[in-house]
Amino acid sequence: MINKYDIIIVGGGHSGIEAILASHNLGAKSLLITMNINTIGKMSCNPSIGGIGKGQIVREIDALGGYMGKLADSSMIQFRMLNKSKGPAMWSPRAQIDRKLYIKNILKILKKKKINILQDIVIKLIIKNKNILGVITKNNKKIFSKSVILTNGTFLNGKICIGNKSYKGGRINEKSSIGISEQLKKHGIIYNKMKTGTSPRILKKTINFKKLFKQKGDKNNNNFSFFKNKKLKKQKNCYIAFTNPKTHKIIINNLHKSPFYNGIINNNGPRYCPSIEDKVLKFKNKNKHQIFIEPDGWKSNIIYINGFSTSLPKKIQYKSIKTIKGLEKVKILQYGYAVEYDYFNPIQLKLTLETKKINNLFFAGQINGTTGYEEAACQGLMAGINAYLKINSKKPFILKRNEGYIGVLIDDLVNKGTKEPYRIFTSRAEYRILLRQDNADIRLTKKGYKLGLIKKKYFKKVIKKKIVIKKIINYIKNKTIIFNNKKINIKNLLLRPKITIDYILKNLNLINNKFIKNYIKYFFKYKHIISNYIKYEYYIKKEKKIVKLMKKLEYLKIPKNFNYFKINSLSKEAQEKLNYYRPFSIGQASRISGITPSDINILIIYIK
Repeated sequence: MINKYDIIIVGGGHSGIEAILASHNLGAKSLLITMNINTIGKMSCNPSIGGIGKGQIVREIDALGGYMGKLADSSMIQFRMLNKSKGPAMWSPRAQIDRKLYIKNILKILKKKKINILQDIVIKLIIKNKNILGVITKNNKKIFSKSVILTNGTFLNGKICIGNKSYKGGRINEKSSIGISEQLKKHGIIYNKMKTGTSPRILKKTINFKKLFKQKGDKNNNNFSFFKNKKLKKQKNCYIAFTNPKTHKIIINNLHKSPFYNGIINNNGPRYCPSIEDKVLKFKNKNKHQIFIEPDGWKSNIIYINGFSTSLPKKIQYKSIKTIKGLEKVKILQYGYAVEYDYFNPIQLKLTLETKKINNLFFAGQINGTTGYEEAACQGLMAGINAYLKINSKKPFILKRNEGYIGVLIDDLVNKGTKEPYRIFTSRAEYRILLRQDNADIRLTKKGYKLGLIKKKYFKKVIKKKIVIKKIINYIKNKTIIFNNKKINIKNLLLRPKITIDYILKNLNLINNKFIKNYIKYFFKYKHIISNYIKYEYYIKKEKKIVKLMKKLEYLKIPKNFNYFKINSLSKEAQEKLNYYRPFSIGQASRISGITPSDINILIIYIK
């Protein structure tokens, strides 16, 4: 064990994994410090990767050279494309994961790359003159570094709650981390509390699956990764069950025993993944709530009840679950629980995820107020990249809102902050037609290659893909065919709602065409991205025009020590908020909550 590194990553969750692999692959001498090596990449909540907005982020991580997509592909037991009834900007990939296999595959990669890992607990940071110099561990190891990335998840002063009982812990049967929050507060970094929760795990053989609704995976299953294709030969089914008035009555009658309602926890939980207590209380008119019965792995006997997050006493959890059709004889293996933990409001960060108060100290993941594996992973990737670039005196790597969901997420956090667990959605991205899950590689792989995280062979693969797609689109735009005894351009035919590329190729005798013969496999391979471009060309061009207009504002820099209080025509609220957030550009200032278009116009005049 040596005591000096370039970068130290604290925490072995999804954020820490991406941070250590990115910094290592870029060439930094990096160290991962984790409480337990065997729980690196553990899925604390549901056994799945992706979802609405989240699936787009996983594909972006992959396009930049991260690992979550590859790990998901090698560990998945079911794949589904969500929102297919809606427009392509809303399509979102999601996979059920074998929880144990996921950890096994992570450890395999870390071992193969000879990643430095220390099993210990960081209890203190070494800080001098507003610079991070390293960490001190519980086992009294003093380890120095040029940069530190904190990815502590829910472990900072973590408290686990079930009913009226509570005890210290960041995850069930795992210790919390004490001391770092209080130390950082002395250096001017403010922390607060958040809470999250998880659902019970139940024994598979005690479920009557005949009473449940089967949810199969997609027949034409897909991958997250653009570069390593692994098709599922078989898939596990998920199932859907429903709560009922009996379930709701038990929960309502025992709300006073929940830590969220008895005063043990007084902080905000995830709005978009509420506890069953919150659902029943806030939607009193609903007779039932949908819950998902999700397998934990290929050979696992554990089933996760997604949508039934709870921290009610164990007896009440058992009693209420037994009222659900199909779960009458259920055996609970692990009860649901809530976790209260420290987080640092992300307005205290730069867009690189470096803290504004302490040089070379980065935060990533749930300690920035986010929820979800995917949100954490992309922050870890960006922090790992930027920590490496910073200590090597290179330009920071920042994704703009029009370049990726990762850019939207970080921009939202840094400019607006959050008082409740932040979750990404397609609705948060104003340029979502440009930021589809199917074109993440075309958007971002060049950036990953320039950074040094994408291999040349994969970059060449994307270049070829772009060239082929462009040729096919040009062919479609210029080729006229006979349809219903009339001449029509293929592009105009594809603009019709129910006409697809599959339909055209199968029904219009185009297979004898030389171009089609040469490119037939690409027509089918890239049919969605080609069809999306043709059908949404007008909207894509419109969004690109808006992006160009916004770039002018984005590049108009605000001087570092600009005095907002000297501009009398700004409202007092605007002066205070701009002084507090210290935006680096007009574009960033325009996204601060409470800053009006009038304020922006005044700022532009003064700066020019």
